[in-house]
Order: sequence, then C-alpha cells, then structure tokens
Amino acid sequence: MYRHQMDTMAILIDYSYIDPILLKASVIHDCIEDIPNYDKNLIKNIDTDGEAVLNLVMQVTKRNGEAKDEFLKRIIHTGSHKAKVLKCADRISNMTALGFVTEPKFIHKVCEETEAFILPMAIEVDFNMYSELISLLESRMRYLESTGFYDKK
Repeated sequence: MYRHQMDTMAILIDYSYIDPILLKASVIHDCIEDIPNYDKNLIKNIDTDGEAVLNLVMQVTKRNGEAKDEFLKRIIHTGSHKAKVLKCADRISNMTALGFVTEPKFIHKVCEETEAFILPMAIEVDFNMYSELISLLESRMRYLESTGFYDKK
C-alpha cells in the first residue's frame, strides 16, 4: 500500500504538480477508504493545510454503499480540479501496477473503468496524463488480446 501512495505522489511531481495540499492528499488518499474507523481528525489537525487536505481526500473517497461507477461519476461531475488530477495520478499508478497482475477479468474491469470514467477526467485536466493513460490502456488491452481473453467472451 505504501508504494502506491508514494507512486501517486511521484506521478504528480513528474507532471509538475507542486501544490502542497495535492501532494499531501496523494500520500493519504486511501486512508479513510481502506482503514476501518479511521479518525479524520488525524488529517484535519495535522497542520494548517489539514482541513483542505481532508476536503480533497474526501472528494476522492468512495462513500459507504456507493457503487464504483457512481463514485467515479461523482468525481467527474462535482469533483474539484485537484480531485480530478489526484484521481488521474491514482489511476496511472493503478494501471502501471496492472503490469504485475495476471487475472484477465480484473485487468479488463480496470481498463473498462479507465476508459469510461478516468479518460474523460484526464482530457479535462491534463492532456499529458490523458496520453499516458491511453498508452497504459493500450498495453493492457494488448496483454488481454495475447491471453485470448476477448476470444473467450
């Protein structure tokens, strides 16, 4: 888990994002979603940016009972520019990690989500991220083709 958080922050830095709120949020963006009963006050009270960091983290946190597609639509329709940039960096990290996954159904699901929800965000906020996501998407789809996944569907 730690590596994904650092990768997400490194991706933002690679794309010249240096906003401290965005970078802080990138390091902890999965805490509330992944740690049961996480105390949000730990973020809120960390420093003078705490409230803004918590606000950003909450924008990219899936709510209890919220379906994944509804969560991603919420970010598209109501997320701030920073939330969309963070979600794109998060997905670049996720798509890169797919290079180590061998379960075709999971890879296909992530690729479909990326195409339907993340690409529209990326084209809106950062064309270079969009281009990287397209490249990652194409390489993962080539992998699926090489496994015969589409022939079995």
